[in-house]
Amino acid sequence: MISVSQLTKAYGPVLAVDKVSFEVPKGQIVGFLGPNGAGKSTTIRMLSCWLAPTSGGATVNGFDIFHQSEQVRQHLGYLPENVPLYMEMTVEEYLDFRGRLRGMERELRRKRIDYVMQRCWLSTVRSRVIGHLSKGYRQRVGLADTLLHGPEVLILDEPTVGLDPTQIRETRKLIKDLAGEHTVMLSTHILPEVEAVCDHAIIIAGGRIVAQGSLEELRSTRRATARVLIECRGPAADVQTALQRVSGVHKVEMLNGDDARSSRDKNYVTAAIRQKDGFDVREEVARTVVQSGWPLREVRLEHATLEEFFVQVTAGQAVSKTQESAS
Repeated sequence: MISVSQLTKAYGPVLAVDKVSFEVPKGQIVGFLGPNGAGKSTTIRMLSCWLAPTSGGATVNGFDIFHQSEQVRQHLGYLPENVPLYMEMTVEEYLDFRGRLRGMERELRRKRIDYVMQRCWLSTVRSRVIGHLSKGYRQRVGLADTLLHGPEVLILDEPTVGLDPTQIRETRKLIKDLAGEHTVMLSTHILPEVEAVCDHAIIIAGGRIVAQGSLEELRSTRRATARVLIECRGPAADVQTALQRVSGVHKVEMLNGDDARSSRDKNYVTAAIRQKDGFDVREEVARTVVQSGWPLREVRLEHATLEEFFVQVTAGQAVSKTQESAS
């Protein structure tokens, strides 16, 4: 549904987006992740035909963003981070106005306005002036406008910014409900949002794509750094020495402070075990602790998180860009 090839945007000598390529499959929700200044908004503005690319190209629903921008807009719903609204209009007046701008016939406008109001929880405020609504309701009006013409593709830029926890939960549920019926590209820097809503993720940093794939694929690249946490009652030094001798254990680190619940119980210690490739040491370390006479409270495998992966790849890209600039 969205196909991007070598898309580039330069502002003088500065490359805001540097030869970006990716695909967003039909009917899926794809998270577009990156730190502030990574090039997310610039990429989205090019895909929505707000900005012309310096080079490269992209298609949205089969239409070229450079040569067929009018057709792209007809098949695309775009929600910017800061939603531009006419504050003096009522919700219904605004949506009707937006439908007329899109050339929608009166009967179709009526049906679609009723539909998007119900879908975005706006029915109770349809006659309210937009300027009198809360931030959350204004965001819903923007989302309703995005859905009004029934676009096949939705691009949502930070759709939950400024919302309270309840509104965030409702908005995420709505976005998930849209999958299948629409293809959704969700731009955000909020990692829990991606994990709660998206099927795939694309990570951009320094204007370049640094990783992309399903969430499980991205996490799996960090599995070597997953760790086994074991909590038991025993002398920390002795526990560390015994666990270090277990076959398949690469490194044992004794945790304290915020990393260990046992810090609140001085009789218990927590060890974080890094495993060698191809090993699962949970059974053996549990047996070692029990045979040593130390009461065992917990053994669990802590998988690498998307947050860890995100920090790793974006930090690596920052170092790479710094080295390139120096050379």
